[in-house]
Amino acid sequence: MTQTQRHPSSPLMLQETREAPEVIRRQIVQNMSRVQEIVCAIRERPPKMAVTIARGSSDHACSFLKYGLETQLSLPVASIGPSVHTLYGAQLDLQGALVLAVSQSGASPDVVETLRMARQRGGLTVALVNVEDSALAHAAEFVLPLQCGEERAVAATKSYLASLTAFLPVVAQLSGDLDLDLALAGLPEVLKEILALEERARDLAERYRFIQQLVVLARGMHFGVAQEAALKLVETCGIQASAFSAAEFSHGPKRLLVEGVPVLAFTSLDAAANSSAEAYQGLHTTRSDLRTIGPASESTLRTMSTGHALTDPVGSAVAFYLFAAHLAVRRGLDPDHPPLLSKVTQTR
Repeated sequence: MTQTQRHPSSPLMLQETREAPEVIRRQIVQNMSRVQEIVCAIRERPPKMAVTIARGSSDHACSFLKYGLETQLSLPVASIGPSVHTLYGAQLDLQGALVLAVSQSGASPDVVETLRMARQRGGLTVALVNVEDSALAHAAEFVLPLQCGEERAVAATKSYLASLTAFLPVVAQLSGDLDLDLALAGLPEVLKEILALEERARDLAERYRFIQQLVVLARGMHFGVAQEAALKLVETCGIQASAFSAAEFSHGPKRLLVEGVPVLAFTSLDAAANSSAEAYQGLHTTRSDLRTIGPASESTLRTMSTGHALTDPVGSAVAFYLFAAHLAVRRGLDPDHPPLLSKVTQTR
């Protein structure tokens, strides 16, 4: 462990990111019986589609889960905007739908009310939530605890990472994917190795110390991580950051490169690897300021492979959090207490 990792004055954002290996280990062990209950329920009541309900970082986790459910289970996934029910009064027909609500606190009224409606309208409802005795947990038929313990920093880190992994054991069992089971079992150890990259993450952060804008790119499984990265850069660093699909960037947003806006991109080893690499190579030819994070060999901040396309984004997110926390500190900011923000946001 480096001096930086041991230092007691490290921001909570860093401290809580470093808890990720133990959180994932605890989640896998303590959620086993709940995973079995959900798997049995889904097999007894096979869904025709899935829908997600979430906001903020939790919604970015849902972007990741969308790719997981669609690629592994061939289950179409849509996102429900909570206001469709809470503001516009719509009573959606969710008979035969798997409904996943994701929240750290489980306290946002619009997410709770929308999940309650979904259960009443025939959905098989599952809450992925850190606070088990929460309104959201009580509204759901099934609960998968994130098992994070208390998260004190305003900017979510370990709860977002746990939201990525909590439903993956269900996916592994329903799909019969033994490789995913193995990757999940080994994930805590790989994350420990990625945490050892903190000095390199801090060095990468140094070059972004004075920027005001940033484009974040990714594709496929990593896109939800790119969305989360852009949000965290806004929250903790005051940077005007926007996330785009690497496949969509050339359809207009690429114009930003002319203004000298730098790019941070996520790489992968999955089916999106080649197309993403081609897109990033195209940016290099335009002499864009591009740096990358992920398991691909050419990455600026290269993470270790976790052994599966659905677990690699977790490692990339851990590396990014190290980078973002150090960037905030280098900019003279407190990443744990962003201005105007609070830990629990109550929307209706």
